[in-house]
Amino acid sequence: MQILWFKCNEIIPGVLIALIAIILALSGFLISRELQPLNDTDYLCNMASNSDTKLEEFKQEDHTAFVLGYTGEVGKELLKELKRTRPFKKIVLIGRRIIDLDPDFGPEFEQKRVDFDNITDYKEVFDGIDTGFCCLGTTRGKSGSEGFVKVDHDYILNSAEVAKEKGCKHFTLVSSQGADKNANLLYTRIKGQVEEELKVMHFDRLSVFRPGVLMCDREESRPGEAFFRTVLKPFSYFFPTAITTPTDVVAKAMVRAAVSKSENTTELFENKAIHALAGNVKCKVKKKSTNSDADADL
Repeated sequence: MQILWFKCNEIIPGVLIALIAIILALSGFLISRELQPLNDTDYLCNMASNSDTKLEEFKQEDHTAFVLGYTGEVGKELLKELKRTRPFKKIVLIGRRIIDLDPDFGPEFEQKRVDFDNITDYKEVFDGIDTGFCCLGTTRGKSGSEGFVKVDHDYILNSAEVAKEKGCKHFTLVSSQGADKNANLLYTRIKGQVEEELKVMHFDRLSVFRPGVLMCDREESRPGEAFFRTVLKPFSYFFPTAITTPTDVVAKAMVRAAVSKSENTTELFENKAIHALAGNVKCKVKKKSTNSDADADL
């Protein structure tokens, strides 16, 4: 059969073979990622264990927190998890606009509008807050290259500097899988640079989360991401920890890490470690993990 100048009996079998080859190659890659063992398993499993007990102990210490980027997909899930667990006596939501919050969030959730271009004019917003969560981020497609660098680099680092100055001890950052300060790709290079620059700020504790492709239903239109998530959705069912991360899993892991004590000054949670910390990966817990103050690469 021939349609126009295409010989379907020749083209279709070739296309099918190519598709099968791609699916098999992708499946092989995902299987290898899924079976990849966790690093520092003892440390991670001890952090994830007895989460309810650790939460109650943390509450007794009267900590306060701020959240940057609380209107984004990870930020919204983080708010839900903070509302569910109530680990902080006060939570300041810092953003460029005020949004409508459900009344059941309670009085401990307080919104503050700031201008991130002049964040040093809003130092009082960070005053005395010991824990910070940063979910700020945009894309090159949405904001252009300059806008992306401004939000994902400048806004984050400038806010972190002010927070450190005003008393923040534990800073938590949502970065990205593949973050590398020497990468050729702008997105992963900026993410890597931010991680490195945060390290030299010397917070008492820095927790960096590197999730894979975020699985969620975005309110804003991002056709490219939506297509990619649709393609990956069936694979994420069979290989959940390989390269995808639901936003609620990231949020749960962030809160669990925040309420857990750690001897490490810097913690790096890769995608599979995020799933484990959220309770999605089973692991055996030993009595106590002995870790130095060196970086924990999970």
